[in-house]
Amino acid sequence: SYTARLLGSPRAYVARKVGEEAAEVLTEEPGSEALVGEVADLWFHSMVLLHRDGLDPLAPLEVLRRRHAGE
Repeated sequence: SYTARLLGSPRAYVARKVGEEAAEVLTEEPGSEALVGEVADLWFHSMVLLHRDGLDPLAPLEVLRRRHAGE
């Protein structure tokens, strides 16, 4: 699968994919469905990078929850 290939790739490749997806988010039409899709791609590749580095891919959600709660 694509995810398995990413996980088996060098870290630099996965990090580059995160950067590519971030650039696509920045250049997509504001308010468009395509923007939503690009953000999903960015989140996915970011989660793969976290997992690849031995971190919980959902940990950023906990960070946001704490920030929102004012912790």
